[in-house]
Amino acid sequence: MSTSVIESLRSSLNGALVAEGDAGYETARVVYNAMIDRRPSAIVRCQGTDDVAAVIRAAAESGTDLAIRGGGHSVPGFGTADGALVADLGDLNSVVVDPASSTAEVGGGATWGMFNEAAGAHGLATTGGIISTTGVGGLTLGGGIGYLDRAYGLSCDSLLSAEVVLADGRVVTASADEEPDLFWALRGGGGNFGVVTKFRFQLHPVAEIYGGPIFFELSDGAAILEYFVSYIRTAPREFGGFPAFQIAPPLPFVPENRVGEPFVALVVCYNGPASEGEKIVQGFRDVAKPVAEGVGVMPYAALNSAFDPLVPPGLQHYWKAVFVESLTPESIAVHMKDGPRVPVVNSTVHFYPINGACHDVASHATAFGHRDANFAVVIAGMWPDVTDNAANTAWVKDYYAAVEPFSQGGGYVNFLSEDDQPQASTNYGANYDRLRAVKRAYDPRNVFHVNQNIAP
Repeated sequence: MSTSVIESLRSSLNGALVAEGDAGYETARVVYNAMIDRRPSAIVRCQGTDDVAAVIRAAAESGTDLAIRGGGHSVPGFGTADGALVADLGDLNSVVVDPASSTAEVGGGATWGMFNEAAGAHGLATTGGIISTTGVGGLTLGGGIGYLDRAYGLSCDSLLSAEVVLADGRVVTASADEEPDLFWALRGGGGNFGVVTKFRFQLHPVAEIYGGPIFFELSDGAAILEYFVSYIRTAPREFGGFPAFQIAPPLPFVPENRVGEPFVALVVCYNGPASEGEKIVQGFRDVAKPVAEGVGVMPYAALNSAFDPLVPPGLQHYWKAVFVESLTPESIAVHMKDGPRVPVVNSTVHFYPINGACHDVASHATAFGHRDANFAVVIAGMWPDVTDNAANTAWVKDYYAAVEPFSQGGGYVNFLSEDDQPQASTNYGANYDRLRAVKRAYDPRNVFHVNQNIAP
């Protein structure tokens, strides 16, 4: 991007522009995944829709790649690119809750931690992620899997409207009544159609939950996984927990001599009376004796941020994901071979149930294309040491290759890596053809292509 274009853009903005050579550039270009080391032409800290529109126009007119950074958690590093113009939405992070209507208006750069703090003050929430530092925007646009999805659906199922800056710079509101095709596509189609600067969500009653982690011996892992698969089919929708492979961190309730060992874990989240949650947990205890457990009553926001210390900014990230209809004994045997080899305490494997309210929404009602799946599995490779990249990336790839034959094809777009782009059609699933049609209508030149791209 030429210096003259950068300076012209700089003079038109309300927010700050940081270009290569400016003070603060080296800090501004850093993203969450330390494996991504890109040098964009400039980063703009957008202060509103006018700034976003100006950045989009400058990128389109100059032929420069455009990257959109919301919460900044993109594992493939789609919030940046070499030579790109970056629209950083981090300052658009307001969360305004209306308890009377149980709704919230949320800026495109807000995180789930910000969201939960504001909504939780009124005993309200909506389906968010598992890490509180995750961006509201990216998670929602990809669908939005989280603790509350069995009760209230995906994050996108609670989306009421969105303020969107389009590829031509126009600002529109997308909802069921306005720009309905765009609204449909935003709910699962990722950042392919515009820049969402404001979301409006329906909120739900969520205050204190009964939750926390329980660790079981690996020798009991297959039995725990099989019991979970059976239990979750008819479990009360208030239960949003999931099993995992996890190395035990140094937590107060973990025996000191077991810290650093891999376990099959159950992360409990029950949005209901603690006495009922205790009965659910007892069912798992009846299958196998826990090694350690830290389950109790806590604010929902506390559980949503419980894993934050394990995944600080600056780790190396490489992930893979699959959707599955069921975890069969044969597939569980494969997981029991590769899951216990999680390389470090930061890495994990999660088995998210996506039945219940997720299945109440018709397959074609939103763009999320895997409503028939019952589980979304993620192999989340995360580690601090760059010298481990080859070995740990190989663990993720080999594990994925072993479990992929048991999947229905494709993976959750928010869990994918950059090299998953060639299978975009299966990742977006049943609604891919309609998504391409909406892409042609709203972004025919593919201005928004630094993402899990849907080619027009």
